[in-house]
Amino acid sequence: MRTKSIYLEHANITVNDLQEAIKFFQTAFPHFTIRGGGNDMRQWVHIGDDNTYIALNQAKMSDLKANKNYDTIGVNHLGFVVQNVEEIANNLISNGYKRDFPKEVEEFRIRDYFADADGNQYEFVQYLSEVPEEKNKYHKQVSLQR
Repeated sequence: MRTKSIYLEHANITVNDLQEAIKFFQTAFPHFTIRGGGNDMRQWVHIGDDNTYIALNQAKMSDLKANKNYDTIGVNHLGFVVQNVEEIANNLISNGYKRDFPKEVEEFRIRDYFADADGNQYEFVQYLSEVPEEKNKYHKQVSLQR
């Protein structure tokens, strides 16, 4: 029996500054465009491409930061598979965003982590193999880089 392909279509995030959140995602993914938006009960946009998007909502209570320490309940980060993790990292760093966990260089993948202005963490992963047993290998040597 063959299973159907499953992928995450979107994530829905409430942010302190909608324009800043748009800037973060368009810095990481310059091809992302505003797919739609509105100002129903709050201002919101869908930013992405033809296959995936992030739903961003303007918070009504501002100046709250995400407390992501992996010890409390909640989403810890969203992971994006990318073609060139170094290019994304360079774009984010040159626009003032900071790496919030050391870059991990592994045998079959490279992972890099950045936080947006609200402290939400995003993982960018570049696979160096298409072989499932290699790209999904969990016992590995990791080189951490700042």
